[in-house]
Amino acid sequence: MDKVIPVEDAIALIQDGDTIAATGYGGNGIPEDLYVELERRFLETGEPRALTLLYPAGQGDAGERGLNRVAHEGLLRRVIGGHFGLIPRLVHLIQANKVEAYNFPEGVIAHLFRDIAAGKPGTLSSVGIGTFVDPRLEGGKANEATQDDLVELVTLAGRETLFYRAFPVNVALIRGTTADAEGNITMEKESVRLGSLSLAMAARNSGGIVICQVERIAETGSLDSRRVRVPASMIDCVVVARPDNHMQTYGAAFNPALSGELRIPLADVPRLPLDARKVIARRAAMELLPNSIVNLGLGLPDAIGQVAGEERIQDLITLTVDPGVYGGVPLGGEAFGAAVNFTANIDHPYQFDFIDGGGLDVACLGFAESDRTGSVNASRFSGRIAGCGGFINISQNSKTVVFVGTFTAGGFKADIADGTLSILQEGKHRKFVESLGQVTFNGQLAAENGQDVLYVTERAVFRLRREGLTLVEVAPGIDVDRDILSLMPFRPEIETIAHMDPRLFRDQPMGLRDQMLDLRIEDRLSFDPQTNTVFMDYAGMRVRTHHDLQRIKEAVDALLAPLGKRVNSIVNYDRFEAAPDILPDYLDLVRYVQERYYLKVSRYTTSGFLRLKMGRELENREVPPHVFLNKTEAEDALRREP
Repeated sequence: MDKVIPVEDAIALIQDGDTIAATGYGGNGIPEDLYVELERRFLETGEPRALTLLYPAGQGDAGERGLNRVAHEGLLRRVIGGHFGLIPRLVHLIQANKVEAYNFPEGVIAHLFRDIAAGKPGTLSSVGIGTFVDPRLEGGKANEATQDDLVELVTLAGRETLFYRAFPVNVALIRGTTADAEGNITMEKESVRLGSLSLAMAARNSGGIVICQVERIAETGSLDSRRVRVPASMIDCVVVARPDNHMQTYGAAFNPALSGELRIPLADVPRLPLDARKVIARRAAMELLPNSIVNLGLGLPDAIGQVAGEERIQDLITLTVDPGVYGGVPLGGEAFGAAVNFTANIDHPYQFDFIDGGGLDVACLGFAESDRTGSVNASRFSGRIAGCGGFINISQNSKTVVFVGTFTAGGFKADIADGTLSILQEGKHRKFVESLGQVTFNGQLAAENGQDVLYVTERAVFRLRREGLTLVEVAPGIDVDRDILSLMPFRPEIETIAHMDPRLFRDQPMGLRDQMLDLRIEDRLSFDPQTNTVFMDYAGMRVRTHHDLQRIKEAVDALLAPLGKRVNSIVNYDRFEAAPDILPDYLDLVRYVQERYYLKVSRYTTSGFLRLKMGRELENREVPPHVFLNKTEAEDALRREP
């Protein structure tokens, strides 16, 4: 059966009261032609009416395109969305109480597609606990018109969990590149894969219909079956889009570098000017370690990808964005969500499996407000409903979180000259507040869980401690009382304040590549006399030569030998790497340190392969072989051991 039909015939299948669900991300992979026709039909006929709109990631240009086209009173009754920042027309309806509106985490909605497809009653997730999505706070409701409870707090195996209810999907709106007449869909020119397959299954198994927008039609049987992303059995009708409504991103009709067809020289990626934004991105980049998997959020965080390109460190780390793109250099602006020179592109729901399970080593995210507890608002502020997007999934589950933003906002101006920072004009909006407009990240829970959290601005850096927000670094040229404390309604905890690295304020590369490849062993060792414990942070360290081994031995001897006593030790081996021909000698060095200096020791790494390999080799050397999964387990074991 030929499934290729005119767009008006496809949209005519949508009925009053239907639940429609759509894929897309920012300006990537938008089924624009379907939205154009749905808007035209409603404006001309008044139909369909009272639709429920479900989508995981915001789709729009902050103007008229994307989901802005369907944001009409009467057309929509209810919205369940992940992000609203690019959809001002929809925000207007929400603020005017013209629609019921829920803001759920992006990853939860991506998973909800799969769970609806599987016939499950809903999605169980710890994502959202302690935030505005928690029914003890707001339950994800975005306005007063929204009354139904779609999120429940449940306890399973003694653990608090949120249950997000499922419901049938009547119409799925998806997009591909090529279709044959039977409806097999390929995506060879798309910048992101998204959750098209999961959504198609959800609609198909709900007894609904699947409409796919494509660029072109191929002869039946001519498509390479290995490239088919959505099989014909999932598709009800195919629409060939008008070219203007099938751009790869809102910034480009087609860029082969965004689809993985070719790789481009990174010199072609524009270099950032030296300003406050670049200073913040550079300082965040200094938190990256070799072998780490790093997520970059929307807005200022995408500048960190450009800094990585400038500093030539992109091959030492894996940058990723939440649509599922891995490697290369993620882009910003209208192409945010895409990347050049990427190494893999996976489906949206699978990316959030990885994120929710703790797979990210570092997340760099923007923030609008923070309070004394280190909690963050990134979803509703200054009269705006931005929505959380993937922020809650990512910030709640990453091992390290780096929040980035200017110290004040709204007219803020600064000057960088001679390696110092001068504030020319403060912004109208204070970022550090007594009370948050909405809780998108719960600092107290993060501190209790031992999460490593940093807050980077152009003039100051804070860390999250159990006591709350703690000032740890200040930029050259900045007066702590005048430029920081006087602009905060609370006094943060203050440790010994260090100067932010002067390289941040100079208009030349910082040499991050050489720094990341260096052992930096002296910076990795610290001793706490109160607990008689030495902490060895070998995360991301690469041991390549016998010279490296000698440097490690000398640094450990220099720290521990003068103590004249044995100590406890905790060693972090996350993303640690030793050359195969060096590893036996390294483990001999471990035995030397164990026998000479240790009372008790706990080692940990999230790498199952490294835990297994090190455990066997340590056992062969008659060294305690157990390597724990994380820092909490290692600390608990050290306390329990007699």
